[in-house]
Amino acid sequence: MKIVIAEDQGMLRGAISRLLGMEPDIEIVGEADTGEQALELIRKQSPDIAVLDIEMPSLSGLDVAEALKAEGSACRVAIVTTFAKIGYYQRAVQAGVMGYLLKDAPVSELAVSLRKIYQGIRVFSPHLTFAMNKEMNPLTERESELLSYLKDGYSVSEISKLLYLSPGTIRNYISEILQKLEAKNRIDAVAIALSKGWISN
Repeated sequence: MKIVIAEDQGMLRGAISRLLGMEPDIEIVGEADTGEQALELIRKQSPDIAVLDIEMPSLSGLDVAEALKAEGSACRVAIVTTFAKIGYYQRAVQAGVMGYLLKDAPVSELAVSLRKIYQGIRVFSPHLTFAMNKEMNPLTERESELLSYLKDGYSVSEISKLLYLSPGTIRNYISEILQKLEAKNRIDAVAIALSKGWISN
């Protein structure tokens, strides 16, 4: 099976690549240290599986997975992470990710998981999915989008132009978000959503 590995920590990426490359049925066809590079590599190399770190510069592993799904790519995605954030897990499921695995698991375990994924079997680490039972993201897709703009410092009038909605409608959305997250203000709402993984950094 052909594998692309995307991980922004060079030493870790190199170690995973070398160890996986020693497996007789695994061929590493590319390495990337940003999500953007990973997406380009996957489009160019057409690997069977992309092993993606969840938090990378330019695009996160989840952003890459969502882009691949939108493009109808045949490449299967395995997210490798240390984060058990519920929002990340939900996005991974929605993006059709086939693997959601712990970064500090042995590479031999990763190889076993990749073989299962190659066969079309979903492999989600029980340590990471345990949090799934605790809390679900109360925000709609539009509310999450709006909160991401607030995080990036956009004003109500700027957001209203971007989303083609009136400033009054944007304010209504914001008050709904504050209520749902039990947040004191917009900054608090952004902080809560970030801590839960409901919006990306």
